[in-house]
Amino acid sequence: MDTKKQIYIADDDQNIRQAIRVFLESEGYGVRDFETGDELLRIFGHAPCDLVILDVMMPGTDGFEVCRRIREKSIVPIIMLTARDTEMDYAMGINLGSDDYFTKPFSVAALSMRVKAIFRRIEYERKREQEAPKARTQKVGSLSLYEQSRSADLSGRPLALTPNEYDLLKYLMERSGQAVSREELLENIWGYQTEVETRATDDTVRRLRKKLDGADVAIETVWGYGFRLIG
Repeated sequence: MDTKKQIYIADDDQNIRQAIRVFLESEGYGVRDFETGDELLRIFGHAPCDLVILDVMMPGTDGFEVCRRIREKSIVPIIMLTARDTEMDYAMGINLGSDDYFTKPFSVAALSMRVKAIFRRIEYERKREQEAPKARTQKVGSLSLYEQSRSADLSGRPLALTPNEYDLLKYLMERSGQAVSREELLENIWGYQTEVETRATDDTVRRLRKKLDGADVAIETVWGYGFRLIG
């Protein structure tokens, strides 16, 4: 890597922290690990990193709340770790703006692959934005998306979008009226394909639909295939 990416890990299990740190450091990343989310938040406040890995169940402030507080000030990628595998936990993490979700026990090698995929996606988006005209705007009906500020609005009303919601909406707007498969979305938005990411795609679409409710644009399901934006 030309520039060493900095990754923060918060988990009260020392063995898990050490295993993740050692593996990621062997891949060329700079890593700092914390026993609590509160410690991570304190450091992040004055020394932000490039990616955060958060355990959900920790002493003090739990991972969900840490994720929420980070999202108030940063779009840094966040991966959640949990010992529980429930739809509610998964949906809560994604709704708060996490980029991915791992259930313990998990493969540290698989986690490292996800980290790499997230960084590849960010680099791809950065290159696209550098090559695109400044302040480029996408419009479909009353929905407008502004690439320079990574924001969107409906008839002038701002939409509160998580990073993944913005990326998915942008991808569909660029292909307005076209059917886009789940596999294509997973590859281009998340950068990989697994069962968990398929759930992430559907959940992200579900949240976007709520935010577009009542508008003259909608995300339509193409049964057995994927989605398309109509308007």
